[in-house]
Amino acid sequence: MNEISIRITELIQKAREHVVKTANTTMVFTYYQIGSIIVEEWQKGELRAEYGSKLLQSISNDLTIKFGKGFSVQNLERMRNFFGLYSNSSKELRNSDVFQKSSNVLRISNDNSKETILLPISWSHYLFLMRIDNELERQFYEIESHVNQWKLKELERQFNSGLFERLSISKDKAKILQLVKEGQKIEKAADLIKDPLVLEFLGLEDKNSYTETELESAIINEIENFMLELGKGFFFGGRQVRFTFEEDHFFVDLVFYNRILKCFVLVDLKIGKLAHQDLGQMQMYVNYYDRFVKDATENPTIGIVLSKVKNQAVVEITLPEGNRQIFASKYQTILPTKESLQELLNHYETNLE
Repeated sequence: MNEISIRITELIQKAREHVVKTANTTMVFTYYQIGSIIVEEWQKGELRAEYGSKLLQSISNDLTIKFGKGFSVQNLERMRNFFGLYSNSSKELRNSDVFQKSSNVLRISNDNSKETILLPISWSHYLFLMRIDNELERQFYEIESHVNQWKLKELERQFNSGLFERLSISKDKAKILQLVKEGQKIEKAADLIKDPLVLEFLGLEDKNSYTETELESAIINEIENFMLELGKGFFFGGRQVRFTFEEDHFFVDLVFYNRILKCFVLVDLKIGKLAHQDLGQMQMYVNYYDRFVKDATENPTIGIVLSKVKNQAVVEITLPEGNRQIFASKYQTILPTKESLQELLNHYETNLE
């Protein structure tokens, strides 16, 4: 393609993207309003199940004749629930910069003069979010979907991997509320750490055993998903990156750069139990990068030892107090069970009491 064709192609692609976004926003706005009208009529009528069933069936028949598919009784029920859920959202929770300053945010005034603020994500996203009973968790995923422009598949994956629960561990009430109101903020090295990292997309859960090389190769094959699991702002720098010090060669399993923190992030993979030597080795890698690789404008290097079995006692006694550069995290190759997610859920709910 010549230069003019490329410019025109880019213009058309941007225009199509804008049309899709506008259509999604219009659809969400319209379905919210439809839900509002149904609820208003519902409250006027007799509060009996048969009344509601007949009402929705009648509306469905009329709209289907006029507009075709998309207005089944089930879909109308979803619109009604959508309005009921978000018109009653906590005003305090939605009072943050994400909602107040986001471009294309939907502001809908209700009859009672209460304003509902909706982020510009698709109707499919909202259908998934409505399945989440906990308002804190639901709003977190709403914000993350908007800020990170997650596709529906990625939203489902992050929810199923318990991202909210994993980020909530060790946070007090104020920090969890900040997470819910603003999404994940990367301000310091510790904000990057998830424990555990969930790597079910590697396809290793069916293997009884695998080597560190096989683990590394699986990550490289799924490097985009791996970086999404690591968090925001990552760029891949290489695998088995060699450096030489006093004629000895050393190899860092995975090297990344985080543009938000403006620093190198080194990852070392261990398929067994974490040992103190692993942390010492990572300390040496980090020291080398700090002294010989990073420049004066960049922040201190972060090192993450990722192991199948994490020994917290070893971590605490090996790393110095106030450590801000070396971290240990475990990984798992299957999605967390509902039971384990519930334990994490109980943890942050206890913090909120």
